[in-house]
Amino acid sequence: MVAISPQLQRYSQELVKERRLPFEVLSDPGNQVADAFGVAFSMPQSLRWVYEEVFKINLPEYNGDDSWSLPMPARFIADGHAVIQDAVVNLDHTVRPEPASAIEVLKRLRK
Repeated sequence: MVAISPQLQRYSQELVKERRLPFEVLSDPGNQVADAFGVAFSMPQSLRWVYEEVFKINLPEYNGDDSWSLPMPARFIADGHAVIQDAVVNLDHTVRPEPASAIEVLKRLRK
């Protein structure tokens, strides 16, 4: 299992250390991978203001570019032949794929 984030590697590594994540968090500069999977979106100006003023998140600093592009929450499960067997994508950034559903897919693929 790996996670992919548009954050610069140093921020991703801080997150791994801080949250004691048992998996790698890879960097996707400019959301190139997210764009290839069709899950990248450009943040509207109204939401940029919320990130900057309310959340105090400097997205260009964290991501190393000023694209204001983020990936939608997504999970892809590939088999041993690199064929995607399951995909979950949500336009709502507050809704994340449930880990239990990933386990069910993995059990099915194992059979």
